[in-house]
Amino acid sequence: MTFTHLDDAGHARMVDVTGKQPTVREATAAGSVRCAPHVVAALRSGDVPKGDVLAVARIAGISAAKRTAELLPLAHVIGVHGVVVDLEVVDEGVDVTATVRTADRTGVEMEALTAVSVAALAVVDMVKGMDKSTSIADVRLVAKSGGRSGDWHRP
Repeated sequence: MTFTHLDDAGHARMVDVTGKQPTVREATAAGSVRCAPHVVAALRSGDVPKGDVLAVARIAGISAAKRTAELLPLAHVIGVHGVVVDLEVVDEGVDVTATVRTADRTGVEMEALTAVSVAALAVVDMVKGMDKSTSIADVRLVAKSGGRSGDWHRP
């Protein structure tokens, strides 16, 4: 098996994508923030003491997608051309979904996963004073399209 992020000596390296043609690519990731029932009630009524949790989390997720290459040492710096972060208050907490689009030489799976992760962290930060047991669960890639490997959807 060949590992693309290792050179012949086994050292980590960034894959060279210089020769690849830019193509339209998209990735969607999802995750959940699990909260106590009283936190869910406060989210639904807009009574969280720190303010508009979903708005803060949405902006945090968008910002995170654009900074992924700063956080992951082997991720490429790419043009993030579109980011949508959706948050939905559900009975168990908050479901987070992010879709990232680009027209570049490499995919945006890490950007979508980073957006979901940081949006979820922002929710935790906003409600941790109300429920210290709040947790993040099941961050995962849901779908991707474009690039050499084509389309993929989680079964």
